[in-house]
Amino acid sequence: MEAKRTGQRWSYAEFARVPTQRGVRHELIAGELVMTPSPSVPHQGVVTRLVSSLHGFVHSNHLGTVLAGPIDVLLDDGEYLAPDIVFVRNGRDDIMTDRGIEGPPDLVVEVTSPSTASRDRGIKLDRYRRYGVGEYWVVDPKARSVEVWDLADGAQEATTLGGADVLGWVPEEGQVELNIPLAELFETE
Repeated sequence: MEAKRTGQRWSYAEFARVPTQRGVRHELIAGELVMTPSPSVPHQGVVTRLVSSLHGFVHSNHLGTVLAGPIDVLLDDGEYLAPDIVFVRNGRDDIMTDRGIEGPPDLVVEVTSPSTASRDRGIKLDRYRRYGVGEYWVVDPKARSVEVWDLADGAQEATTLGGADVLGWVPEEGQVELNIPLAELFETE
């Protein structure tokens, strides 16, 4: 599905009134209403395994909150994204409201699909960088790779992991590290 170009600024109240359609996701990126089909089963398998790993680690170490998407991330007027996974560390709970995440999460994860890959690596990366997301992962099930963007440190290039690599994540300096073997993340049932 292609995006609808609007050229207008949307309030969140206006965005929330967009009629929902079964199997269609809505986002508002740079004032542009973007609609994409619901994710595929392999996509959701990767999301489920990743959320399971992240949630178990974060919960057992009392580090914050992991949420599976789609969940609205409200970055600014006209910037309402719906990533696959978000993490908000302890002490920043006030950005989680009934409307969604109102501010930049500490970690955003997008799992690519054919209809979203260029947007995930393009305008969404730009928006997450611009609005202060700390870390951004682009997970590509087809390529069996993960691009890790350390946006808090101003990274201009991703560290790309694949194959037999292990994705290491330290949500806050001085904390314990979670290690996710990519072979397990991309396993097929």
